[in-house]
Amino acid sequence: MIERLRSAWLGALTSVALAATLLFALVIAPPDSVQGDAARLLYLHVPAAWLAYLAFFVTAVASALYLWPRTRRPAWDHLAGASAEVGVICTGLTLFVGSVWGKPIWGPWWEWEARLTTTAVLFFLYLGYLALRRLGGRGAERRNAIAALIAFVDVPIVHFSVNWWTTLHQEGSVFNDRMQVSITDPLMSFTLWLAVGSFTLLYVWCCITRMRLLELEDGQAERDLARAIEARVAPTATVSA
Repeated sequence: MIERLRSAWLGALTSVALAATLLFALVIAPPDSVQGDAARLLYLHVPAAWLAYLAFFVTAVASALYLWPRTRRPAWDHLAGASAEVGVICTGLTLFVGSVWGKPIWGPWWEWEARLTTTAVLFFLYLGYLALRRLGGRGAERRNAIAALIAFVDVPIVHFSVNWWTTLHQEGSVFNDRMQVSITDPLMSFTLWLAVGSFTLLYVWCCITRMRLLELEDGQAERDLARAIEARVAPTATVSA
């Protein structure tokens, strides 16, 4: 009951934060002096990219904790899976919104440059990870954890690609080497930080909700297995009697 109340309060707070973000992004914040209203897409693109980083980092940490015998718990595997699901959605959203933004700013919908290409690779790596989780079987959790750690190698490559190679993509607007928002207008800067904060709340709420569902699915699977074993044992016991 207490957990449900906490989840409800977190959901309500997230809804308010997202509504405020929408108001600032579409109405209050001014258009960019160069990009015009197309810059408003960054209030979605940047938070989605941040959540992808955060989600895959949490997946990697949870996977490492599951692999370590002293901290091995089913909850770490559930957290890794839930976080990865959110991360994949956010990575796909990052690619889509970036493409929509790139059309009026760059010209084409897509360019095979370092940041975009490595992000696309990241998207498919974690799609593969989620597909691997669906296979199940003996030792699935350990296999999933190893796969998550391997996939995470691409995350720093994506982040530092704008520094390592010459790319069309600009340096990070928030999460750059100086950790300074490269936006001079204070209202636009505030809106961007508000978007990052509200999307982080959304991530936490989604992870908590999804973990609860994964726990229920595991419980249901165990009950189904127990019933299947009882169904096979019962006829044998009757014949013996």
